[in-house]
Amino acid sequence: MSLVKNVGTIGGLTLVSRIFGFVRDMLLARVLGAGLAADAWQLAFTLPNTFRRLFAEGAFSVAFVPMYTRRLHAEEGGGEEAADAFAGDVLSVFVWVLLGFSALCMIAMPGIVWLLAREYQSVPGKFELSVMLSRVTFPYLALVSLVAMLSGVLNSRSRFAPGAIVPVLLNIVMIGGIITGWKLRGDSESDLVVAWALAISLTLAGVAQLTYMWWATRRAGVHLKVKTPKFTPEVKRLMMLMLPATFGAGIYQISQLVDTFFATSLPQGSLTLLKLADRLNQMPLGVFGIALGTAILPMLARHIQSGDKGEAQRLQSNAVEIAMLLCLPCAVALSICAEAFTAGIFQGGKMTPADTAIMGNIVIALVCGLPAYVLIKVFQPAFFSREDTRTPVFVAAFALAVNIALNFYVVPRYGIVGLAAATAITATLNVLTLYTILQIRGWFHFSGRLAGKIARQILATAAMGAALLWLTPALEPYWRGEAFSRIWSLSALVIAGAMVFFGMAFAIGALDKDLLGQLRRKRPISTESGPPNLSE
Repeated sequence: MSLVKNVGTIGGLTLVSRIFGFVRDMLLARVLGAGLAADAWQLAFTLPNTFRRLFAEGAFSVAFVPMYTRRLHAEEGGGEEAADAFAGDVLSVFVWVLLGFSALCMIAMPGIVWLLAREYQSVPGKFELSVMLSRVTFPYLALVSLVAMLSGVLNSRSRFAPGAIVPVLLNIVMIGGIITGWKLRGDSESDLVVAWALAISLTLAGVAQLTYMWWATRRAGVHLKVKTPKFTPEVKRLMMLMLPATFGAGIYQISQLVDTFFATSLPQGSLTLLKLADRLNQMPLGVFGIALGTAILPMLARHIQSGDKGEAQRLQSNAVEIAMLLCLPCAVALSICAEAFTAGIFQGGKMTPADTAIMGNIVIALVCGLPAYVLIKVFQPAFFSREDTRTPVFVAAFALAVNIALNFYVVPRYGIVGLAAATAITATLNVLTLYTILQIRGWFHFSGRLAGKIARQILATAAMGAALLWLTPALEPYWRGEAFSRIWSLSALVIAGAMVFFGMAFAIGALDKDLLGQLRRKRPISTESGPPNLSE
């Protein structure tokens, strides 16, 4: 299966999840607004999710998937039985590590919340509520980490759909939690009821996700068993690879914790506005960046294992081309239409126009780093597929140090918007450093063809930006109006921007016809000349 079709599968299902996520956050904004309970819930939601992305989907996946893939496709001593035996050994250790880590964190939760949000102690009841909600939500980490492992097993077998479906389950269950809390609250106006319903629904969502993934692996013919844990040489090697990968794959997540620390020191509601603004930034990042990173890692590992450096270069070049084709117009469109999207999607109920105005400025600052966020996901697999998890550590540590230093300067002066801008700046620094190292080592370089394609993409993006600069203020009365007016006006902005961009991109040759052809074929065409295809 080609990279394009893999990205299409993952990205398409992730898009469905993001749509449900927007419905969830739209309800959340209207029901809770940006007050005490909303901030406490955002912190309780951030903790298990950050650890999930950092350890389970970050460090664990980038170390586990290449090792599992090599055993699965090795000619000697490999195959499905050998690969599944390795996965079973990892699972047997992983379960107990997760249970122990979760229990320790739940016991130490007052200290963890104090480290991240000590300013909450100045608001009566806010610190205590944050601790209690975080204890309720933290078991989600163990559940979803097991989901990530099972997803890695299926991804290595080119079965990407189940892992991309599970976030949909999360959002559906949480939407149910918001509605349940809203119904239970009634006329009391007590936000605490909604916050508690959300916390409980998050853990229930983890149970639903794990149940589904266990069924999906069984259906795929993978039968893993939890047995007496043994630290085999392979398990020890996995753990050694995970340690540096925790930083190398998780710079964005580590930055999220740093941002949470600084955001909680700002006026009440700042953390909520930052997290909701990041939902808009996460739409293209999740649909394109994570999809590309997930799809490219096992494919790149197979090319490198076979010693085919040319195919590895082609695969990575095309991944960069796809990434820029998709995220450049998204970044420009979100920056121009930031106020329209924040007001049109989130404003209403307890979410005021003043709140959404601040949120719009946060979105503009965040999406300045969108190309960098996506390219990090594309470049890191070049290291991880070679079992080099150390190099990204130093790059991540350097970028994180710069991020913290910037935050100390910009947060007191520019508040929550400065905090978002610092994240974008350090992500750009991170990706430039990664690319420089890749080029020096001869693992990847920008070709003249790739540079030309990106230049054309920039021209198409500029044409789209000009159209949106004219159309957005013209539609302002509608995206600030009632529900139906908001829906059609925001849809008009999206459709108009897409039509201008893709029309212009097609006219000037920014779209690769071979890549488009692969979207319509199970097996891509092989050509003797011109751009290489992405097939395995």
